[in-house]
Amino acid sequence: MRLVKFTHACVRLEDAERRLLIDPGVWTEPEAFDGVTDILVTHEHDDHFDLERIVEVSVSRPVRLFAPEPVRELAEKGGLAETVTVIAAGDEFRAGGFRVAAVGGEHAEIYDGLPGCVNLGFVIEGVYHPGDSYFVPHQRVTTLLVPAAGPWGRHREAIDMTRAIAPERAFPIHDRALSADVGYENFDGWMEYKGATEYRRIPVGESVTL
Repeated sequence: MRLVKFTHACVRLEDAERRLLIDPGVWTEPEAFDGVTDILVTHEHDDHFDLERIVEVSVSRPVRLFAPEPVRELAEKGGLAETVTVIAAGDEFRAGGFRVAAVGGEHAEIYDGLPGCVNLGFVIEGVYHPGDSYFVPHQRVTTLLVPAAGPWGRHREAIDMTRAIAPERAFPIHDRALSADVGYENFDGWMEYKGATEYRRIPVGESVTL
């Protein structure tokens, strides 16, 4: 399996003819959609779900979205409601040829219970994308995509989640808010020091083989 990193929280999984895109948001590069029909969306925030871009893609080929109910409601505004399979925590399904389990259910708190919206994490054949949460799933995780920054983010919770999950390896996502010269180095340094797993950053547009 090949994992390709795009800006912020977006990644693409590839394995022979199988392709699956996760959380293409407003900062996602157009090439992330190459060869993709099936898309997982953790929640409705625009850094994870760019409706306008997906509408554009749907003109040239069919797309299928797997997402919580609020995403379907937004997709309806773009005429794409029928493309959305509504998913809830605990569901298991196939997307892009991959086996997927939906976990978690709540967005990490920023302040005073906000944003208070649904957030699903996805475990895809051992690869875990938590969206905007630090939820620890019961499924075996070999590759963790660990959130690096956000208004709800803390190094401590990222490290705690990583150690609790104990994956074979971890790579950072959700890092658009960090400066490349200082923020990346700071977060990466702490993850390497205390994450208790193999950790490294995937440059945007590059990939790793799992």
